[in-house]
Amino acid sequence: MTDLPALIAAFTTLFVIIDPLGLTPIFIALTQGMSPAQRRAIAIRACLVAAVLMFVFLLLGEAVLGFVGISMPAFRIAGGVLLFLTALDMLFERRQTRRRDNADETVADTDHDDPSVFPLALPLIVGPGAIATLILLTGEAETGADIAAIGGVFLSILLLVFLAFLSAGTIERALGKTGINVVTRVLGMLLAALAIQFILDGLRTSGIGF
Repeated sequence: MTDLPALIAAFTTLFVIIDPLGLTPIFIALTQGMSPAQRRAIAIRACLVAAVLMFVFLLLGEAVLGFVGISMPAFRIAGGVLLFLTALDMLFERRQTRRRDNADETVADTDHDDPSVFPLALPLIVGPGAIATLILLTGEAETGADIAAIGGVFLSILLLVFLAFLSAGTIERALGKTGINVVTRVLGMLLAALAIQFILDGLRTSGIGF
């Protein structure tokens, strides 16, 4: 696993699954109307939470889910349902409505609208696909150095995710308000489809099948 071809393969697999470039428009939609400082704080929190989750699954793997009696199919279905609810918010602008209603409230009162943990860190960055990949890669690891190498690969991808999130302001200015509204709805549709795919994958792997 520490040889270059294996590391390249692991990096490519995780990069495609996590898709830092694809997450950027979603980050823009979820943080629409926030200041650059707020966005930067959310990006930092999302990546830090994702890093912690990654190390948990890297070191413990399926034992974490098994300990609480959760199977991977159940995790996929639950993640899909939660992601679908977020997609509905994006499609009908309920997130923006809540922000306008809470504009005069304190920062503490708006913490519930922080997307850094859900859905950014989980399940968009560290989703079922990334978790399954990490479990598979650690299953192939033979030494502690191999596991450390996998962790390094994941951290490098998280760095790319963070840099992509930091570019959100520039992208948003280029699109304008109308463009962002259009992108938000389109991504809401795509996110809803992704959520349904998570659910179908969970049902299929659970043995129910479609």
